[in-house]
Amino acid sequence: MNQNHFCIIMAGGIGSRFWPLSRTRKPKQFLDILGTGRTLLQQTFDRLKKVFPVENIYIVTNEEYDTLVTRQLPEIKPAQVLLEPLRRNTAPCIAYANYKILMMNPEAKIMVAPSDHVILNEPAFLDVVNKGLEFVSANDSMLTLGILPNRAETGYGYIQINGDKTRIELNHSFRKVKTFTEKPDLKMAEIFIQSGDFYWNSGMFFWSLGTIMKAFKSFLPDVDQLFLEGKEFYNTDREDEFIARVYPNCKNISIDYGIMEKAENVHVLCSDFGWSDLGTWGSLYDLLGKSGENNTVSGANVFTYSTQNCLINLPDNKLAVIQGLDDFIVVESDNILLICKKQDEQKIKNYVNDVRIEKGEEYI
Repeated sequence: MNQNHFCIIMAGGIGSRFWPLSRTRKPKQFLDILGTGRTLLQQTFDRLKKVFPVENIYIVTNEEYDTLVTRQLPEIKPAQVLLEPLRRNTAPCIAYANYKILMMNPEAKIMVAPSDHVILNEPAFLDVVNKGLEFVSANDSMLTLGILPNRAETGYGYIQINGDKTRIELNHSFRKVKTFTEKPDLKMAEIFIQSGDFYWNSGMFFWSLGTIMKAFKSFLPDVDQLFLEGKEFYNTDREDEFIARVYPNCKNISIDYGIMEKAENVHVLCSDFGWSDLGTWGSLYDLLGKSGENNTVSGANVFTYSTQNCLINLPDNKLAVIQGLDDFIVVESDNILLICKKQDEQKIKNYVNDVRIEKGEEYI
């Protein structure tokens, strides 16, 4: 394996749209949501260690998940777990990892990957990862993976490509990025799909360390300066103290908004390898096998009558009789029950916020 290749796995989110199964104390990346025997974080690590040396894989997470990470990934050394004292979105965590890696290998070529995505075609995905690393090794460019959309999805961001959209060879074609668009409404998403030049934004990125650090200095100089001040502390016993001191002063900003949407040297690799960001119960429903009534049921003691098109996820020690539901999400975890129409699942974040306001953090 190439010792210049590094991977940053982001594992600090709380997965509120998977509430109540995903909770603050144990978010979805630490759960075996697919029933494979491996959590989403473990599956991500298992895939990426086939390309990257294990010692070059860094996990960025919130400090409260330190024990979860080290238990689930025993191959990772403590120095490879970067602990954030506060959640400050993706740009600060990438800046932190950049300086950590700089002290190890200034020639690094880096992939940034979320910890909670599903990849159905692993060989195709690994081929794309290798192509991405080759591209940023040869070009002063930042690269993102764009996923061929198969529906008008309102839960994803979109990337519009430049160039001839009729000559796209999936998993091989690189294009300049024309625009990034945040999550659209349904009408706009349908226009994007019909146009043929929009791809889903996977949230996976590639760049050389030199290229991304130049971009931080150009577009997020205040964030870069904060982490530059700790250059002498990285990979020493003073690192944690320094990070605890500077993180509260760091703005909350995504890498997409802070850099990718502003830079000119951004490309996209048009891809298709069976990807889902597994961001909602509906996306899980799409992935799982269905019964004759088009239900997907997790739970040993669930009885359904005149019920179809539902996702039902209950503990084995709970008995439930469900009658007359169509296109619903039914989830119970730790004595919290959610019953929600699938078409309204984007509102789950609002419901969680209401519970927080009325009942406090105990149920979140």
